[in-house]
Amino acid sequence: MRTVYCGEVNESHVGQEITLCGWVNRRRDLGAVIFLDLRDREGIVQVVYDPDLPDVIAKANTLRNEFCVQVKGKVRARPEGQINKDMKTGAIEVLGLDLVILNKSAPLPLDSNQTNSEEQRLKYRYLDLRRPEMTERLRFRAKVTSAVRESLESQGFLDIETPILTAATPEGARDYLVPSRTHKGSFFALPQSPQLFKQLLMMSGMERYYQIVKCFRDEDLRADRQPEFTQIDIETSFMSSDQVMQVTEKMIRELFLKLLNVDLGEFPRMPYSEAMTRFGSDKPDLRNPLEITDVADILKDVEFKVFSGPANDPKGRVSVICVPDGATKFSRKNIDDLTKFVGIYGAKGMPWLKVNDRDAGLDGLQSPILKFLTEESVNTLLDRVNAKTGDIIFFGSDTYNVVTESLGALRLKLGEDLDLLQGEWKPLWVVDFPMFEEVDGQMHAIHHPFTAPTNLTAQELEANPVGALSDAYDMVLNGCELGGGSVRIHNQDMQAAVFRILGISDEEAQEKFGFLLEALQYGAPPHAGLAFGLDRLVMLMTGATSIRDVMAFPKTTTAACPLTNAPGKANPVQLTELGIQTIAKEIKAD
Repeated sequence: MRTVYCGEVNESHVGQEITLCGWVNRRRDLGAVIFLDLRDREGIVQVVYDPDLPDVIAKANTLRNEFCVQVKGKVRARPEGQINKDMKTGAIEVLGLDLVILNKSAPLPLDSNQTNSEEQRLKYRYLDLRRPEMTERLRFRAKVTSAVRESLESQGFLDIETPILTAATPEGARDYLVPSRTHKGSFFALPQSPQLFKQLLMMSGMERYYQIVKCFRDEDLRADRQPEFTQIDIETSFMSSDQVMQVTEKMIRELFLKLLNVDLGEFPRMPYSEAMTRFGSDKPDLRNPLEITDVADILKDVEFKVFSGPANDPKGRVSVICVPDGATKFSRKNIDDLTKFVGIYGAKGMPWLKVNDRDAGLDGLQSPILKFLTEESVNTLLDRVNAKTGDIIFFGSDTYNVVTESLGALRLKLGEDLDLLQGEWKPLWVVDFPMFEEVDGQMHAIHHPFTAPTNLTAQELEANPVGALSDAYDMVLNGCELGGGSVRIHNQDMQAAVFRILGISDEEAQEKFGFLLEALQYGAPPHAGLAFGLDRLVMLMTGATSIRDVMAFPKTTTAACPLTNAPGKANPVQLTELGIQTIAKEIKAD
């Protein structure tokens, strides 16, 4: 029906008759002449209808936004003074010779000025996706997946599918359950990741596997989470963690270079402990120059219990952030607002100190806590953070977790509010994660229970699980975790030791992972892998603020689909076949 796309008409077509198909993006009626901006997937071109063809111009006069039309016309160059340099096709226009209305459009439920709520945009997603901005994001996403496949397949990886209907696996979120009609009372689970299957593929001798795969997690949502999302899932045999990082770093660097013409360079590596100490996060944004500095040793002996208490507590932390040139930027109200902000993360307050004149000693400082500190401790603290005249220092003093989380969040907020971010892209690897964390006396795996420890035997791991490091790694870019992975346990004794540490009984282990444990008995190779969040990667690369803007048909933050009204009620006949009975929600009387 067409001979060329709207967005691909150029000066080489001048003098040619062409046929276009698309949607009316805008119609301008100048009386005797009608201008159409005609849009398709590739872009927009201007079509001009002159009064020389009265029947055609009469038809053009009936057009409205989003009418679907076919246009036949002759390409001509625009006069020099009328060239639109902001438009891909701005050097030419199409003189309309014929017009076919393929389909009319009802009045649009979406505002063309984009004063639409996200609920409206998702309800009429097929209209929202017509916007060039949204079209381009989905085109870019397709380019990303194509480049990923090209990179991995050039390195010997096989694209292998894994089941969607499977058994529940412990990934840290609730499973979506699917009832079985043929096995009444039993349920499949939708996979939170293909974790166990990709390990089994390594045990099957596939050696290098990848899959661009849907995953499902029933968890609370926010801008970068969805109940169904897409992973670039990768697993390898006979490769160390260093080699896995080299392979996947190569893929990401090729991706950015090919699609954005950006050379990310070599990715630095940072231990988890250093990331938490300096940045208060295991996914630090290195574009932000602000850092957290520990000062507990300086304040252990001061009279101010707010400092000395946590400074002398093994589970406490006393730290500061020094903001260059911040003394005049923060009024008392600003500081009170920041104090409320860190309170979200459990901080009971936020002492501060302004350096009005570093050369004037204590007289050049301003702080409500200054009277509680010695001159020696203050000077030592100022030297440690390299404070200069005009700086302001914010303190955190509490348990380790409260200080780390609150100052980590404060660092990010200050970086954004003060426009401190430097450079466009800052990647890194975060490595040497703790193997476990203890919560209320119960040990939990930081990654998952199939992650191998670093350079430990099973006996050594059980003797000191709290001090163990995992052979795990996360790729971080601009404060976002792009992907994470680890070396897997391929030894049955080590896997049993980890289960014991986590309090998983032999019976429970057999029930949940019996097939995996059995497979470990038959010459399972050393293997390791990594999974990237495709949606998050595309979000970062396109500059979108939510992964919903790089997915064709996402859910809302309540995990609902306004377009299809899902989830919905099930047919009673279906429920009977499945052996399921629903319980009506009780409505309490006032």
